[in-house]
Amino acid sequence: MERRALLTGLAAVGAASLLGCSSESDDPRPRTSPSPSDSPTPARSTTPTPSPTAGTPRVDREIATGLAVPWGIAFLEDGDALVSLRDEGRIVRVPQEGRPRPVGEVPGAAGVTGGEGGLLGLAIPPDDPGTLFAYVTTSTDDRVVKMSLTRRGIGTPRPVLTGIPIGSRHHGGRLLFDDDGLLYVSTGDAGNAPLAQDRGSLAGKVLRIDQDGKAAEDNPFDDRTWSYGHRNIEGLAFDERGRLWAAEFGDKSADELNLIRRGGNYGWPRVEGRSDAAGLINPKATWGTDECSPAGIAITGSTAFIGALQGECLFAVPLDGTHAGRPKAHLAGTYGRIRSVAVAPDGALWVTTSNRDGRGDIRGGDDRILRVTV
Repeated sequence: MERRALLTGLAAVGAASLLGCSSESDDPRPRTSPSPSDSPTPARSTTPTPSPTAGTPRVDREIATGLAVPWGIAFLEDGDALVSLRDEGRIVRVPQEGRPRPVGEVPGAAGVTGGEGGLLGLAIPPDDPGTLFAYVTTSTDDRVVKMSLTRRGIGTPRPVLTGIPIGSRHHGGRLLFDDDGLLYVSTGDAGNAPLAQDRGSLAGKVLRIDQDGKAAEDNPFDDRTWSYGHRNIEGLAFDERGRLWAAEFGDKSADELNLIRRGGNYGWPRVEGRSDAAGLINPKATWGTDECSPAGIAITGSTAFIGALQGECLFAVPLDGTHAGRPKAHLAGTYGRIRSVAVAPDGALWVTTSNRDGRGDIRGGDDRILRVTV
């Protein structure tokens, strides 16, 4: 298997060390220089209107504790959030103040402690606050379902998109609506790397669908695929100009922050990290795979905040248009594995830990949701 020679040589090793969680460097120079073709087709974003710049992230308080692998976050109109508990297949409502309370279970969610599947991403359409979408691992596939959402809880899930290939790992699972009500779905390669390059497969992709699961009309290949060649994306976010960014797990060489372009090929499994290969899109920022393991991503102002599982920190990556600067680590080693990051309606970040996922050291009170101000 070919891989991009990102971390070869002493210079690359030095660069990688600057990106680890122990780093305090905040060099604003971009990691790559985009070509004109790097500009993606913008989509209108549902991200709350941000301040022009983001400051140093600080934990304001713990919003909730004692949760089992909180994964997806979907905010309600009153500022509360629905949060999926991956391994339990349950959804809880988490208020700004007070204790979480059960909303309901999603039947068929097959989570296994130490694995990667279960009840994953959540999203509420911008034009329909009475409907909740979820990304679910079942015993036979990964799928997107939707259900009614009322004050009494959730209704029976109805399949929207089924047949996403399933394996023991690499489920993807993030859901993100744009303001037009189109749904972006990140999928992993299901541990079968060649599927990422197969445009006829739903694995290893960013998919773009309507709320009935059909391909959006102007998709590049007349199917559900928006971009391909991805190993495992667990984070999707729009910036203030409607550009779509993704956090992607690497294999042996490089984790990636990618700017998603309509119809773009991001190289996996042929390459990971950067490459000079024709027809492939390079990442905007990279880490060594033992330094990050990027999960959730949220963008506020001109900064992308990325949860690092292996790195056990929150990375801040300065953005300048289609450029990304040098990542800087925050909260390093304090809360353990960081998974999801979301911008709340009040502009704060909600950040979840993931120490009860079978791969972390459990701390008292885990897992928790932190309110982080920037």
